[in-house]
Amino acid sequence: MNGILVLDKPQGLSSNQALQTAKRLFFAAKAGHTGSLDPLATGVLPLCFGEATKFSQYLLDADKAYESSFVLGTTTDSGDAEGSVLETRDATAVTAADVESALAGFRGEIEQVPSMFSAIKKDGQPLYKLARKGIEVERESRRVVIHRLELRDFRPGPAPVVDIYLECSKGTYVRSIAEDLGEALGCGAYVSALRRTQAGPFGLEQSVTLEMLEALKQNDELAKMDQLLMPADTAVKALPLVALSESAGFYMRQGQPVLVPNAPCNGMVRIALDSGEFLGVGEILDDGRVAPRRLVVTGG
Repeated sequence: MNGILVLDKPQGLSSNQALQTAKRLFFAAKAGHTGSLDPLATGVLPLCFGEATKFSQYLLDADKAYESSFVLGTTTDSGDAEGSVLETRDATAVTAADVESALAGFRGEIEQVPSMFSAIKKDGQPLYKLARKGIEVERESRRVVIHRLELRDFRPGPAPVVDIYLECSKGTYVRSIAEDLGEALGCGAYVSALRRTQAGPFGLEQSVTLEMLEALKQNDELAKMDQLLMPADTAVKALPLVALSESAGFYMRQGQPVLVPNAPCNGMVRIALDSGEFLGVGEILDDGRVAPRRLVVTGG
């Protein structure tokens, strides 16, 4: 049971609850998700099964894309619609032009202080668990990159709503952007809707819902379920490919570095046999050889 399932996570479930449901449906012994989505959020959540879990870090580190809606004029303790209201301010004078102007300050490389309701751990305890106990701790700002930030729609009114599209580096918190944007506009803001549309190489067009999986399971269409799994190497498609002969592959599987003609000069690489069989990922050593770093286990 090896591969990657691109799940369209439903609203109301934590990432771990969605993972456990999919794991049960696939009878998977080993599984992990690749970056938490809040219960409020929906969208792309790649789940790794079996040997694919070895490469989940590449998806955790990958860029993400989101569609989100911010409500202006209200601040909540969690930065989203599920939190308690802390303050309400008049936002009726805010215009689309004001929002466009403020968004410019969030593009590129920025510093961001994670929310107390994030999954970041402090002394082994997730911040959101501390926040639910009413405990607030100091958080260090993090440098993130906002590759693209667009205003898709502006709906004026007593509580104006801003619809945005965002492409960003790992570790970016959309709720922090909403809160910081609200402060820049002088009225406060929170996230009312959040949908992840892309995670690394995976988009919504490749995703499946839990309802689809449940229906296939009920109809005993297990082969169709297996066909929904992406190969493990799709997690590392961004790495340069190094193809090995059968003999070089044998030594690689024994944990030995091998010399490969025309290999890259440095960095991590994706390793496969000439036949196309994926072996794992390796690293180019100073002497030019390719050393195994994470290999898939097959057979036996």
